[in-house]
Amino acid sequence: MPPFFLYEKERKKLALLRLERIEKSFGAIRALSGVNLILEPGEVLGLAGDNGAGKSTLMKVLSGAIVPDKGRIFFEGQQVRFNSPRESRRLGIEMVYQDLSLCDTINVAKNLFLGREPVKKFLGLRFLNEIALHRQAKQILDNLSISVTSTRALVKTLSGGQRQAVAIGRTVLFNPKILIMDEPTAALAVKEVRKVLDLIRLLKTRGVAIILISHRLQDIMEVADRIMVMYEGEKVAERKAGETSLEELIRLIVRESSEKEGSSHDLT
Repeated sequence: MPPFFLYEKERKKLALLRLERIEKSFGAIRALSGVNLILEPGEVLGLAGDNGAGKSTLMKVLSGAIVPDKGRIFFEGQQVRFNSPRESRRLGIEMVYQDLSLCDTINVAKNLFLGREPVKKFLGLRFLNEIALHRQAKQILDNLSISVTSTRALVKTLSGGQRQAVAIGRTVLFNPKILIMDEPTAALAVKEVRKVLDLIRLLKTRGVAIILISHRLQDIMEVADRIMVMYEGEKVAERKAGETSLEELIRLIVRESSEKEGSSHDLT
């Protein structure tokens, strides 16, 4: 096995995304303290930690919703700076928030294309192309193996798992390179959790890199390649999913050990 510093150098070359020494404070509260993160193409990274650990703040930095106080962001080898979500999305970074941001009172197809609906022109005027809207919506859902009764069904009539799938399907329209998912299996029944995890696996096979934030450690263990643990704004450990256990992750999350992990366990 090559020396650790050579392994690190090679990982940085392969990285789709690299965050270095990210810091963010809100007044006297230090939300992020020197956090590093590496994400490779087509990789699923599980992000674990208790409430207040800094997971969501770190992802909001990546999605452009929050500008860090310090640190550097590299995307495909180039240093970038995100001052808004639009700038992050332009590079192919999408985020599915826990509240899903769906409109309950309109149908599935319109939720998928919200603001980007196909149109047709008549006498110089633009009209919604309903036929194309529902045909393209069905193609998207079929391509992702998402099952709903009809693309004309109102979102409020869907199950929790179907709503989550529609929210994910909407981001696929942007052909994302990175998809951030915030608690996608929270409050779902076992059968629906399975469908969401299958969708994550499908996106991974298509080369999409995914960051999965979840309190459901069993879900992270099932689909993640690596798992990163945060505590009070710091990255405290990282593990390959196949080289750890639920028991160890719980210990890391609640910080039963008195010292932070050394570089022998920290892959970034």
